[in-house]
Amino acid sequence: MKRRDSLKAISISSLGLAVGPAEAAVPEPAPKPPIKIPGGRLKEEAERDARLNAEKFFTPHELQTVTVLSDIIIPADTRSGSASQAGVPAFIEFMMKDQPRSQTPMRGGLRWIDNVCTKRYGKPFAQCTKAQQIELVDQIAFPSKVAPDMTQGAAFFSQLRNLVMTGFYTSKMGIEDLGYMGNVPNQWNGVPDDVLKQYGLSYEPSKAEEARK
Repeated sequence: MKRRDSLKAISISSLGLAVGPAEAAVPEPAPKPPIKIPGGRLKEEAERDARLNAEKFFTPHELQTVTVLSDIIIPADTRSGSASQAGVPAFIEFMMKDQPRSQTPMRGGLRWIDNVCTKRYGKPFAQCTKAQQIELVDQIAFPSKVAPDMTQGAAFFSQLRNLVMTGFYTSKMGIEDLGYMGNVPNQWNGVPDDVLKQYGLSYEPSKAEEARK
């Protein structure tokens, strides 16, 4: 054996590398990313959320339909963005996996709305014009006015609307839209003058006020 080959063999041996057929090498599995645990959460809850987020429920077409419907329910205006801009479709995707009992009504409703649009307009809901989409939504959005043959669509739309509203108004954008401040420190300026006057009370003048007199 040549000196270079001997040194190479020693180097490989010192690094703990096995020399053998290529097919004998077994690659190590890729390490899983660490799970972030927000404050107040249990490790089991964080692990479950990570697992659900890694799964997929909606097909790309279903997600597109959910997105269009979400933005019809809460469109963008001068006050805030639309439901999809607030991340509502992703919220609904998560809820379908978090509450499996909702999956069949949701998927059945999406299929129903596509079937109705295909019969009426020759294409699924997401590919219809805005006017065609609104025409159908108007027929299922108001339960008290729904025709007998539209009850399945109305039940689906009510389910979706509840999810959209929940997703939007628990998002950062939705909370800002409500103007909700939460528990924030305020500035106390004392009892209002009209209340003091009503009860015949007043604050004693401070030393600074007395000095100015």
